[in-house]
Amino acid sequence: MINYNPKNWVHFIFSLHKSDTIRILWKELIYIALLTALITFLEMHFFGSKPILKNLTSVYSLLGFVISLLLVFRTNTAYDRWWEGRKMWGSVVNDSRNLAILFSTLDLKETERQRIVELITFFSASLKSHLRGEKITNTKGIQELASTDNQPLLVVKELQFEVHRLLIANRIQPAQWMHLNKLLANLIDSLGACERIKKTPIPLSYSLFFKKFIFLYVITMPLAFVEPFQYWSVLISTFVFYALVSMEILAEEIEDPFGRDENDLPLEDICVRIAQNVSLLLASTNQINKT
Repeated sequence: MINYNPKNWVHFIFSLHKSDTIRILWKELIYIALLTALITFLEMHFFGSKPILKNLTSVYSLLGFVISLLLVFRTNTAYDRWWEGRKMWGSVVNDSRNLAILFSTLDLKETERQRIVELITFFSASLKSHLRGEKITNTKGIQELASTDNQPLLVVKELQFEVHRLLIANRIQPAQWMHLNKLLANLIDSLGACERIKKTPIPLSYSLFFKKFIFLYVITMPLAFVEPFQYWSVLISTFVFYALVSMEILAEEIEDPFGRDENDLPLEDICVRIAQNVSLLLASTNQINKT
């Protein structure tokens, strides 16, 4: 994810960042310009006298209103998925901290404390890799992790085993056991919500319709604007294509917020923050107990 100053308008306007859609669409912009130029030429020299082509401005105004509604829906849907993903990872951060704080109140051995730190931090790291279709090879001594397709789920299972072991040994109270179980259930809920976002893309039929609608709308735009603007209608059509398709590209990028694109969530930074917080909470408690 890119960190930036939203108030620096001049820099944004005159800079060409690698995340700018014009870097992605420059070939398509050339193709559209050539195609609309051909249509403009044919209309000016062969079909310009047709009466049906002289009253299309109102039709395109109506179509422009329809496509604007589709753009609003498309953008809002994609951003909702991005923001929900961020909220789920915020829940992972909070639940990991709460787990570390609750474990820090227990009388744990050094090996147990280190094991808890490893498992909590490994959950976030394995969740990040799981959402990206990857696996972590360092399995932290859990044999099942090497062969499973859902590493974070087995990490929660291992944490549950550690909590149950403490309960059987009468080293935690039932109320503490219930609280720990609730936090572990929250981690599983966050895992499920992220999987739902990852595995449920926008329906294909909707995406195909929107792309075809934009294409047909843009390449036929010279039919409505060639009379007042002549060859300037090529520039207008190309700019409209750039604006509409850029919104579609941005929506496609943020609707899966767990990847490595520049506008995706900063999962690496979040995982580092969780590891630092958990280590700090448990390590500081250990030092206090020694004093």
